[in-house]
Amino acid sequence: MKDGAHEVTVEIKNADGLHMRPAMHFVDVASTFKSDIQVTHGDTTADAKSIMQMTMLAAACGAHLTIRARGPDAAQAIEVLREVVEQGLSGEPSQAADERGDG
Repeated sequence: MKDGAHEVTVEIKNADGLHMRPAMHFVDVASTFKSDIQVTHGDTTADAKSIMQMTMLAAACGAHLTIRARGPDAAQAIEVLREVVEQGLSGEPSQAADERGDG
């Protein structure tokens, strides 16, 4: 996108949706970037660095979120946050990591 803005649409795959724990993980990751990051679900847009706003998205499993970032590290932010969502938004060790002994 132009002007240093980047965007991606992702699907929530976490069976419990975007509840407090995965939302906090998302916010923690988003907060590591300098860029302004917004997440949209339906008609609601939230600051990706605000836990209160992110939980108000009320995104269930299967919901589509549009993540937009604008700033010096926008492309990297979009890629990392896309991966966070695709990995299930858990912030917890995956079952595969547990089985390997990594978790």
